Amino acid sequence: MAGLGYTVGPSTVWAILKAAGIDPAPQRSGPSWAQFLTAQAKTIMAVDFFHVDTAFLRRLYVLFVIEHGTQRIHLAGITDHPTAAWAVQQARNLLTDLQEHISAQAWRFLIRDRDAKYTAAFDAVLTAIGMRTILTPVQAPRANAIAERWILSVRRECLDRMLIVGPRHLHAVLTEYIDHYDGHRPHRSLNQTPPNGPAARLPVTDLGCASAPPRPPRRTDPRVFPGRIR
Repeated sequence: MAGLGYTVGPSTVWAILKAAGIDPAPQRSGPSWAQFLTAQAKTIMAVDFFHVDTAFLRRLYVLFVIEHGTQRIHLAGITDHPTAAWAVQQARNLLTDLQEHISAQAWRFLIRDRDAKYTAAFDAVLTAIGMRTILTPVQAPRANAIAERWILSVRRECLDRMLIVGPRHLHAVLTEYIDHYDGHRPHRSLNQTPPNGPAARLPVTDLGCASAPPRPPRRTDPRVFPGRIR
């Protein structure tokens, strides 16, 4: 119609689509955001920042990456003055460190927000290895919920329980926590196993087997406590 020079009002288009039983575009076809994340979990990584205030009132920023499929965490960098150039360099360093990773060839998507520190150069580093950047909607942290959930975990289980002195102290603390998170902490989404594989667990003693220690006698036993039973 537009090619023929006719102007069609939005209400007319709406009436035609409604009469044809066609829903609005987001519901017309294709998977939802949750379905996409579930189907492509093994090929998705997410990146995000969070800040830590030190004991000397200095604010530090932490850049990390999390794999959706395995929940594995990669610490990209720590700084008190994050810039676009710094973020690009950390992306290069991270990809260099993960070059021999077993699943590096399977990563296809990177989820990030619209922070100004993520520039076209940052996306170009990922495009070089065949990854596509997916931007989350404005002011929609739930679109990057897995990364946000890890920020909650590291704060609640680690950072809220101690005072951080400086960048080196924070790096040492996060490195140790990430080793625990990746290698030992059970994950419900991974069938109670850590991202790097099953952790060593103590054997569970069967309370009904013969090797279990005997139970103490009951207080009502006259052989042990004579004169207690009337």
